[in-house]
Amino acid sequence: MAKAYEQIADKLREAIRAGQLAPGDRLPAETDLVKEHRRSLPTVREALRLLQDEGLIEKQHGRGNFVRRPRTPVLRTNLRHQWEKDRAREPEQQRSQTGATEHDTGLQVNDLVFHAHYGEAKADGSLAQDFGIPEGAALVERIYRTRYAVESAPFALVSSYLVRDLVAENPDLLDESKEPWPGGTQNQLLTVGIELDRIEERINARPPTPEEAEELELPPGTSVILLRKISYDTHNRAVEISDVTLPGDRTEMLFTTPLERW
Repeated sequence: MAKAYEQIADKLREAIRAGQLAPGDRLPAETDLVKEHRRSLPTVREALRLLQDEGLIEKQHGRGNFVRRPRTPVLRTNLRHQWEKDRAREPEQQRSQTGATEHDTGLQVNDLVFHAHYGEAKADGSLAQDFGIPEGAALVERIYRTRYAVESAPFALVSSYLVRDLVAENPDLLDESKEPWPGGTQNQLLTVGIELDRIEERINARPPTPEEAEELELPPGTSVILLRKISYDTHNRAVEISDVTLPGDRTEMLFTTPLERW
């Protein structure tokens, strides 16, 4: 037999799924739920906690509990890299019409809010090893956040790194005011004569840090997907590394591997 808090959660869940409580609607106050279900306040709170853990509701401090609005899903496929390379040499007008986020979400440029911040960094042991450069070498660090205009959480937390000496001949590549750059990183690298040969992606997952959970607005218990993307040029040099933290509740990874016929 279901426990008392599970029975309360079942009724609220049914109301949400039936559309009686729509995304953005506020749930009845906890005191009202106590009276309605004739249960104690701790029991009601346990039911609400269960729905929060399922990602169906969210608690807004000082305002109450609300039906959580579904976040825009992201489908990230490895075929996006060839798509990015193909468009890197297109005229700027064509490049400016869409980007990788639009490719992954189906949204349009005007649907998005984009922010970029550039800074200087020194290669730590992990970045130095993957770039094949001395530890402490100068890097350009680019922090990117992109979100749907009607949502408050970004699609991902992105930190991108370039070897400063490799790109410094084009001052625009050190200037965050040039973002969003039509054609993205592959076109940026093209301006200094770099063509990509392949992209390596390493993926794992872990619980989010409190800061990650807050910025990505993750339901309790949701993991993050960690992606390190290493871009190699035609001379087998690692020329760009991106560390991407993806929310596990709205990101799907799709890998398609064409096989040669016998």
